[in-house]
Amino acid sequence: MSACNPTNEPEFMLVGLTDSKEIQLVLSVLFLLIYMLTVLGNIVMILIIHLDVQLHTPMYFFLTHLSFLDLSYSTVITPKTLQNLLTSVKNISFMGCFTQLFFFAFLAGSECFILSSMAYDCYVAICNPLHYPVIMSPRRSYALITVSYMIGVLGSSVTVFCLSTLDFCNSTVIHHFFCLLSPIFHLSHSDSCEV
Repeated sequence: MSACNPTNEPEFMLVGLTDSKEIQLVLSVLFLLIYMLTVLGNIVMILIIHLDVQLHTPMYFFLTHLSFLDLSYSTVITPKTLQNLLTSVKNISFMGCFTQLFFFAFLAGSECFILSSMAYDCYVAICNPLHYPVIMSPRRSYALITVSYMIGVLGSSVTVFCLSTLDFCNSTVIHHFFCLLSPIFHLSHSDSCEV
């Protein structure tokens, strides 16, 4: 049985993308520009959809939520990545890592179900065009969005809870630039754990 206690190691270490200072500087500028364009583009899309009355349809309602998810994805990952690229501190606390993982999994799960809702919306629009306004009422659109977010929260809660119960022993180095399910899962199954 393992004699490890995860509280002995209060943080993970993110390896990042590269060790070269010059490449890190170039990547940080590139990531910052991409992040700013992503934020600006998604905010503009959300504002245009909300301001134009002709765009108040279920399809654009779902697109607004996809823009929100894209904006949130970027905000969950990019700030810590930029910090790692611009400073020598590459550590992230267990709580910070699992929080990042929770929101990433939540957004990914929600996005899948919102895309499914959009597919259902297209199906109804093509196959039942005369009944479309009745079938895809605002109430149904809100219900689909609510269920999408609830499934995302439930799925990410289960994922983070299961990962948080694992032992990480001496291996706390994540070979990635943010906390992702696969690298964290592999940490708990690494050869550095003594049985």
